[in-house]
Amino acid sequence: MSKVHVYPVNVQFGDCDPAGIVFFPNFNRWMDESSLAFFMACGVPPWRELVKTRGIVGTPLLEIHTKFLRPATYGETIQVHTSVESWANKTFTHRHTIKRGDELLCEGTEVRAFVIRNPDNPDRLKAIPVPEDIKALCS
Repeated sequence: MSKVHVYPVNVQFGDCDPAGIVFFPNFNRWMDESSLAFFMACGVPPWRELVKTRGIVGTPLLEIHTKFLRPATYGETIQVHTSVESWANKTFTHRHTIKRGDELLCEGTEVRAFVIRNPDNPDRLKAIPVPEDIKALCS
């Protein structure tokens, strides 16, 4: 079972379209921000530290699915609830539910991989097995 981290977002005027509702890509931006916040809340150092100590560059996005249920607008505080839905050998699936209080606004999943610079071609990234210590911190 994965831990759940709640990432608060204060919706700003600039996050909205001319109709005053959150422009849809911002939900994906907040899920991305919540992904890193999840790991840090679980005790994983930021990527800038892991790249120095273990060569782990981060967890780039491989696949995303988003379902929008209700709008949000500026002046509201919403919460991104993030957990790991599943772990595979080199990937994991983050589940995000975005809520305004108890009301579900948006839900999404992201498939990500832990990566290092490819030793054969440093301009490319290479997926590595999910580090067991990081998996343990998040479970």
